Amino acid sequence: MYSPHSLFRLAGLLLLGFPLLAGSALAQQLPAPRDTSFTVYSAFCYIQKTYPEARIARPAVPPSIQSKTNVTYCTLGARNLQLDIFYPKAKRKGGYPAVLFIHGGGWRSGDRSQHVPLAQQLAAKGYVTVTAEYRLSTEALYPAAVHDLKAAIRWLRANAKQYPIDTTKIAVWGFSAGGQLAALVGTTNGDKQFEGDACNTSHSSSVQAIVDVDGVLAFIHPESREGDDSKSLSAGTLWFGASTATKPELWQQASSLNHVTAHTPPVLFINSSVAWMHAGREDMLEKLDAFRIYHEVHTLPNTPHTFPLFTPWFATTLDYTATFLSKVFKR
Repeated sequence: MYSPHSLFRLAGLLLLGFPLLAGSALAQQLPAPRDTSFTVYSAFCYIQKTYPEARIARPAVPPSIQSKTNVTYCTLGARNLQLDIFYPKAKRKGGYPAVLFIHGGGWRSGDRSQHVPLAQQLAAKGYVTVTAEYRLSTEALYPAAVHDLKAAIRWLRANAKQYPIDTTKIAVWGFSAGGQLAALVGTTNGDKQFEGDACNTSHSSSVQAIVDVDGVLAFIHPESREGDDSKSLSAGTLWFGASTATKPELWQQASSLNHVTAHTPPVLFINSSVAWMHAGREDMLEKLDAFRIYHEVHTLPNTPHTFPLFTPWFATTLDYTATFLSKVFKR
């Protein structure tokens, strides 16, 4: 009897080494077990000895907001992709700016609940915030996650009247793998190859601001450690279904550094002291400067990679995010 983890590894090996078998009916029947290797609690246990002052951020839910959970934003066959949405109780003419939160977990673990506290606190500052799930590598390979998140943005515009959203002011916020996805989603505004073909396709998936919290900007880069399969298959290799050696074009395509243009929206980088987690950032800053695109960089000294999930760094992350969005959205 195979364990879920061994089946997951087997599926990854099939995809990497035996593409014909991986696409067969037999391979498609392999289960896609949920990977629970990355949770807030596991991250807390990992950092506790080095950062004894850290606590899981559990702020009180602001009384000024309301919420709706388990909302289906896109249906793919029998699969319902869902989100949770938080928004001010007070009505506002013209609506509120919206922010899509994207969780991390190596493109194969984690879940949308991890950033609910941050989404709730930001909603209380006058935003419609959404935490959305997306298909992880145990279920679908790149670029499925990108297609899903762009569909979530289209859903926001399609439902702007029900949830008072200013469709001219939508931001994408992501942490770790979610930061990589946020930067890629935001730098590929209007690029049809990243859109997908499902759900509210008459609406735009463009965003007007990007917040990348410790997400890699370039995969094949001197600063990047992603793609090292010397000990075991890396999270990136499992997501792309191919190594950097066999399909480098996929890894390059998913690097937001390669998509920066004069039309890239303003970008906020919030980073830990773990430098390789934001590989390619300095090169991206040079490109943003060349195009005169507004950006901010805030590096929190002596912090673990998972800092936004914990106090004392949760409040700082919230403040940097709110200040940046207020500035770029001229609120």
